[in-house]
Amino acid sequence: MIAEVLSDAKDRMSKAVEVAKEDFATIRTGRANPALFQKILVDYYGTPTPLAQLASLQNPEARTILITPYDKGALKDIEQSLRDTPNLGATPSNDGTIIRVALPELTEDRRKEYVKIVKAKAEDARVSVRNIRRKAKDDIDALKGEVGDDDLSRGEKELEAATKAHIDQIDESLKRKEAELLEV
Repeated sequence: MIAEVLSDAKDRMSKAVEVAKEDFATIRTGRANPALFQKILVDYYGTPTPLAQLASLQNPEARTILITPYDKGALKDIEQSLRDTPNLGATPSNDGTIIRVALPELTEDRRKEYVKIVKAKAEDARVSVRNIRRKAKDDIDALKGEVGDDDLSRGEKELEAATKAHIDQIDESLKRKEAELLEV
């Protein structure tokens, strides 16, 4: 029973770490990365739809992304969503068939702002891991009458070790992303 609780908690913690890494990928560095645009929602016939489902994204140059919509009717909506995205700082230009997005060079102030955003996302991921730990600990404590005290303490120690390992993974990803953002 404790093994099931621990296994479920570890799986959920791993997913939280993966989400944090995906979020880090959406923060732009000096290069244009199609991952920046994956989660941008476009109002497509009244339904918020991720840009990746509406268009192909290509990276022909260091700071340029080409967006080719599958449906040419969505061109204006995609362009509007790109203009409305606050953290992008990009200027989309529409030539009737594709959208070119030129990302400007990052200033030092902008880099520092991105570092703050990345740190906030890392803290959100840590909180998520801690919430998973808290729920798993409650589940383990609920088994108090059914299993022995040794098994309970072993399960709690294993849960703490798993929590620490996952938080360390988040911190390591944060360090790499910070270094990437501050690199000129």
